Amino acid sequence: MTSTVPPPPPRDRIPAAPDRVGLDPGAAPTDNRFVNDDLLPVPLERRDWTTYNFAALWVGMAHNIPSWLLASGLVALGMDWKQAVFTIALANVIVLGPMLLTGHAGPKYGIPFPVLARASFGLRGANLPALIRAAVACAWFGIQTWIGGVGIFTLLGKMFGGWARASEIGGQPWTLWLCFLVFWAVELAIIYRGMDALRRFENWAAPFVIVGAVVLLVWVAVKAGGFGPLLDQPSKLGWGKDFWPVFFPSLMGMIAFWATLSLNIPDFTRFGAGQRAQIRGQSFGLPTTMTLFALLSVLVTSGSQAVYGEAIWDPVQLVARTDNVFGLLYALVTVLVATISVNIAANVVSPAYDLANLAPKFINFRTGALVTGVVGVLIMPWKLTETPELYIFTWLGLVGGLLGTVAGILIADYWIVRRTVLDLADLYRPGGRYWYTNGWNWRAVTAFAVGGVLAIGGSHSEPGEGPFPADGLIPFLKPLADYGWAVGLASSLLLYVVLTGRAVTPSPSSGPAGR
Repeated sequence: MTSTVPPPPPRDRIPAAPDRVGLDPGAAPTDNRFVNDDLLPVPLERRDWTTYNFAALWVGMAHNIPSWLLASGLVALGMDWKQAVFTIALANVIVLGPMLLTGHAGPKYGIPFPVLARASFGLRGANLPALIRAAVACAWFGIQTWIGGVGIFTLLGKMFGGWARASEIGGQPWTLWLCFLVFWAVELAIIYRGMDALRRFENWAAPFVIVGAVVLLVWVAVKAGGFGPLLDQPSKLGWGKDFWPVFFPSLMGMIAFWATLSLNIPDFTRFGAGQRAQIRGQSFGLPTTMTLFALLSVLVTSGSQAVYGEAIWDPVQLVARTDNVFGLLYALVTVLVATISVNIAANVVSPAYDLANLAPKFINFRTGALVTGVVGVLIMPWKLTETPELYIFTWLGLVGGLLGTVAGILIADYWIVRRTVLDLADLYRPGGRYWYTNGWNWRAVTAFAVGGVLAIGGSHSEPGEGPFPADGLIPFLKPLADYGWAVGLASSLLLYVVLTGRAVTPSPSSGPAGR
């Protein structure tokens, strides 16, 4: 088996570029409490991802069933198609900012997210944000795998009539559980091959999924003879006082959809050929494709309204209406590729590194991926997507608040306090400048605790629609809950800067070579 990160470069290769930092030959730390091959910086010659690779990564991740269902969830809450597309577009433009800021450390230092977090939280303290990110990713992995399994089950049920009427286990047909488990195994088999295999998969998966979505649009357009009915459907909320109480928590929920990646994007940008590649690739890949995909979902659904007399928001359910075997097979493959594309990249890579950071001596990238797969099943993902309220307000809102808090600390430390200058070797060395107090930086932990309480302390649910009390966990914080991601990011960023007190002056030991 090949390592996801190759061994250090030969001794005659000394990195010198100021914007691309590597460890000097022979300078790689060896303390296995904080180091393994997957956590070490990517050597300069292996930082070769181009603008296309990053754009393809985002196209592949954005074009999936949950992304498609975002617009449908907003419409189910009362928005019309223009309000839904506007909300999704604005959310992705906003989240692109922290995405690019945290992603900067990847091409420059070649380090993954949990190692970057050591600069602010400490070598041991970094496990706090890493495990929170890993837990969220495990849940997302389970949700995506369940949705993909249901899609396969639905399409196979259309092809094989008795498939959906099999005997039940745990309230679901055993054939549905089979689809879920087979799909789960395929995903882990791909990620087990490492990051190079992921890049190759994303390169061809991205255009394949786009073609599949366009084919679905053309098919519906031919059958419908136009896209009029749904586009003319008025908003149930209007643009007045009824709209904004739904808009702001929905916006935070849409931001939370990719807030996970705004933390661990260095896991991918560490393979980047330079800052231009990651900035251009992400700027083109994220907001544009998410917005266009949301618009595409609305157009296709409007066609379903004209053809079937009802708006069918789930693309799998829509395709299942056809009797064309070739069309069903093509849709089945598209569902597989689309869901695998986003799930592996967004929800397996991060916890694999995060768990490796917890115990580098015992857990490598592949072991972490396997643990992610198991936990993703144990959290019972079918429960988290039962209603739009539970999915958007409770799940995405809670996740967004916590992850925004971590993002604020990372951005404050890397950009304001350290001005993007890190001592690369000390990120792996106990007793160095990032050791703080026994491996923990109390300033980061304090900023995280305060920001987290402000962001999610007021979490609330309508009676019978979620796990929180109607007045909020902490009633006087309830007004902040609808802005959880923004509150968490801003409060933790400001508090961390105040507690740190002053910017860190770069020293010769933190220069380009990492000496």
